[in-house]
This record gives sequence, C-alpha cells and structure tokens, in this order.
Amino acid sequence: MNPAEWLVRSAERRPEAAALMRGEEVVCDYAGFAARAAAIGAALRARGIGAGDRVAIFMTNRTEYLEAFYGIWFAGAAALPINGKLHAREAEWILGNAEASLAFVSADIAGDLAAGCEVIEAGEMAALYGTPPLAAPVPMAPDALAWLFYTSGTTGRPKGVMMSAGTIETMTLGYFADVDTVTAEDAALYAAPMSHAAGIYNFMHVVVGARHVVPVSGGFDPLEILDLAPRLGSVHMFAAPTMVRRLVDVAKARGLTGEGLRTIVYAGGPMYRADIEEAVSIMGPRFVQVYGQGECPMAITVLPRNDVADRRHPDWGARLASVGYAQSGVRVAILGSDGCEVPRGTVGEICVAGGAVMLGYWRNEEATAKTIRDGWLWTGDMGHMDAAGYVTLVDRSKDLIISGGSNVYPREVEEALLMHPGVHEVAVVGRKDAEWGEVVVAFVAPPAGQALDPTALDAHCRAHIARFKAPKAYRAIAALPKNNYGKVLKTELRGLLKDYARPRADRR
Repeated sequence: MNPAEWLVRSAERRPEAAALMRGEEVVCDYAGFAARAAAIGAALRARGIGAGDRVAIFMTNRTEYLEAFYGIWFAGAAALPINGKLHAREAEWILGNAEASLAFVSADIAGDLAAGCEVIEAGEMAALYGTPPLAAPVPMAPDALAWLFYTSGTTGRPKGVMMSAGTIETMTLGYFADVDTVTAEDAALYAAPMSHAAGIYNFMHVVVGARHVVPVSGGFDPLEILDLAPRLGSVHMFAAPTMVRRLVDVAKARGLTGEGLRTIVYAGGPMYRADIEEAVSIMGPRFVQVYGQGECPMAITVLPRNDVADRRHPDWGARLASVGYAQSGVRVAILGSDGCEVPRGTVGEICVAGGAVMLGYWRNEEATAKTIRDGWLWTGDMGHMDAAGYVTLVDRSKDLIISGGSNVYPREVEEALLMHPGVHEVAVVGRKDAEWGEVVVAFVAPPAGQALDPTALDAHCRAHIARFKAPKAYRAIAALPKNNYGKVLKTELRGLLKDYARPRADRR
C-alpha cells in the first residue's frame, strides 16, 4: 500500500483539522497537506520520476520534510532521507551511491553540497504547489521500495537499507497493536532527526489525522519541549536514550513532571535501568520502549507503558532491564552460531523474521546474504529470552570482551556502574592485553563538579558483579563521544586507549 493513501483518507475525513505545525502555529490543515503532496508528486512525475526512483531529503527538521515525504510517495518513488547532521561530503556519497534523481534540501546545511542531481531548496518548494495535482497516489505493491535508509556507518561506509511499502505497513499497524494508541487529538512532536525514527513514526499519526509539530528550534531543546508540551497537549515523541536522560535532568532541575507529554517512545541505544527508573519517578508513566534496527525499523520488540512503570509484578526489575517481547508482525528467536534456537535464558544472537524486515541492502548482495540467512535477520545483538518471552539485550556481538577466556558483556558492567552516584555516563570497552587477551576499561563521565573516584567505583563494582567483570581501569571523560544519532562511539573510545600509557589505576 502506498503510504500517501493514508494521507488522502485523513484529508477526506478531516480536511480542516490542523496537520502541519511550527510550534503552536498551524502551517496547513489536512486538506492543504494532501494538496501540497499531490502537487509535489505531479511535479516529480513531470520530471520523469516514478516507481523505484530515489528522491533524497537533506534537510533539518521542518514541516516541508513531511510535504516532501508524501510528495515522493504520491509519485510512487522511494524516499531517501539523509540525516541533516551529516557533513555535505557524507551526504554527497549517499546521493551518489543511491543514484538519487532529485534532492530536496535546506539551505542551512546544503550550501556547498555538490548533489550530482537536481536540487530543490525547501524555500522553493512553494513554487511546486501550483502544479496540477495528481488525482491519486501511484499504487505501490507490498514489495515496492518506499524508503531507502542509510545506516550510521560507524565502522565504515553506510549501507542502504531497503524498506518496502509492506515493511512500513507492518511497522505502522504493529504500533497500534503493541506500542500505543493514537487519536486525532494527539500531536507528534519531531525533536529528533526526521530522517530516522522520529520521521518514521509519522505514519500512525497521518493514519488518524493527528497533528504534526516541528519545534521552532527544529531540534531537541529540553526546555522548549517541556514548555511547549502543556500548550499542545497529548504529545507523542520519539527520543533516543541520551535525549531522555537530558530531558529528565532538566525536568528534575526545574521541578517539572512533563505535563502535556502523553507518550515518549525510546529506542536507538541502551537505556539503562537506573536511568529509566529515575525517568519514571520524575515524569511518571509516559515511557514506552521499542527495539528495532534500520533493517527492521522500530518493530522487533516492545516494552509497553505498564511494564516500564508498574512495580507490582514480581519480575518487574528484570522486565524493566529487558527490551520487551516480540511485536505482533514479527517472530523473534535467540539463535546460536549453528542457526538453532538456544534454550531460554541462554545468550545467543537476537534474530527476527516477518513483514517488518527489510528487503535487503541497496546493491550489496554480499552484505544482504550475510545478514539475512535462512529467513532470519541476524541483528548482531546478543541477548537472551526468558520463559515469558521477554528479551534482554546483552550487547552488540562486536562489543563482547573476552578476558582470561571469560565473556564480559559491557552493558552488564555499565548497568552496575550507573547505580553509583559518582557516574553520570559510562561506556565500557576492551583493551588488548598480553596476559588476559583483553581487559575491561570504563570511560566515566562524572556528574558536573565531581571528580572520578576509581577506588569507590571499583568497590561498588565488586559488590554487584563478578570480580573478573570489574573494570581494570577507569578513565575520566567530560562526555562520551556520540554520532549524529546519539549513539556512543565505542570505536573512538578504543582509539583513545591507544593514546594512554598503562594507567596507575589498573588492577590485576
């Protein structure tokens, strides 16, 4: 199904309802939103752009982003959203690799972009509104390419993940079934990059004819969000765990509780139990966790609101530390290296199959064959599943530390350290060692104004986890390095280790 059909239906049912908003200002209603998309789609078709062609969006967050999305789909083409935080040279590589036919850009980030294709600036999109509109969206088969998403590429060139119209449909319907309700009175707030999870969560709000709000800042400003949400009311937003941490810190400092925020869906990296417990204690039952990847967008598992906030179940602690259970549109299994399912409670690789899984990697059959085997998407994440089906994410397989022949999963060590008041942020990596193979090193960002106390942290770790898992060294760092998506760059931390002589804090 073409996603633009959802927009058409909402415009027919609720033509005068507010659709696109900049802060509290209504930019256009649903009738206007659909009319603009139909005209943009016609303008693309007039340029010879149609089914399977890639049309890029390289913009910072703005209402025109959604106009471009739906104009592309009206034409039957595939959207190619590029994170606006990338350097122009990085965006150029993606445009070239995808062989984009056209790019919608915003002048604030694309000044020196050599796109290699036709470029239309956001400020010029209004000139397309006068194009005689398409009568209806071009039909899309379930396996038609609808969204080409490029991975973050922290260890090399990013890969293009091909999402089909069926992928989007499964993910969208799964949200209603498993994640949260959405009504016409709700507002989707786009504070994270619209090229990624925040943008992909537009669909369920279009389906019901809800509001789409881009903050005036165009990005994530905790104070702006906490001020705007009560005036909008019934706000839904996506936030990476690092964003949740910042939002909670500001709310706590200001004595706020997140009034107006109905649902915050968090995903995109590890949310540590200590962080989400504090978030719930300060802001209440507003949080839902999903687990997914670009290869299966936001659609692998879900930890619903009650599991996040309710402390009555005897296993609430373990469930809060998990990423939840399989969403309705997929199968999830923990497989061993032999491809067989491991016993419940045993660590293996988290694998997923179903309609939400990608078609494959763009023109990269080798990577596709490596990632999708025997019908399963191998996520690269290690975890285990309990008797009730809750999956606990242990770590990325590539982050596993083998010290003295024993496996150490960094996340377990990080979870323990975050219980200590002297730790604000932490990331654990392995350092090569002639005697042990690898030793555990913790990079710790202390709370503002505090100094790192390795002795106290060491005693704390040894009181909570096995001795062999405790870090052999602690490194103070002002803030953990993160990529443009808020994910901690452990590759950079490993690089920093090469610059250190053997520290005096090392212990054997």
